[in-house]
Amino acid sequence: MTLFAKIIRREIPADIVYEDDQVLGFRDISPQAPVHVLFVPKQAVANTDGLADDQAELVGRVVLAARNYARQIGIAQSGYRMVLNTNGDGGQTVYHLHLHLLGGRQLHWPPG
Repeated sequence: MTLFAKIIRREIPADIVYEDDQVLGFRDISPQAPVHVLFVPKQAVANTDGLADDQAELVGRVVLAARNYARQIGIAQSGYRMVLNTNGDGGQTVYHLHLHLLGGRQLHWPPG
């Protein structure tokens, strides 16, 4: 069981800022921007490479949850970044699909 699965089950604490029946959003413990929230599906999927073709709606729900939260906290107009990391070379460290919502300041590419 992953760290994120334990957060979803409330077995370990997290600063939860968003929840619906399919998605949970919580603040990253090592934020890279003033707003850094992770959005995870409650259904266990390792990453985008592990998605089945019939799980497109699941990813859409995660993206829309992050978008709705960005609107709610007032960063949608100024802008934000969404990131999905996949496997080791992609920077993934927890193997439960998660979307990073980053915002609250000017973001640069490449990140640094």
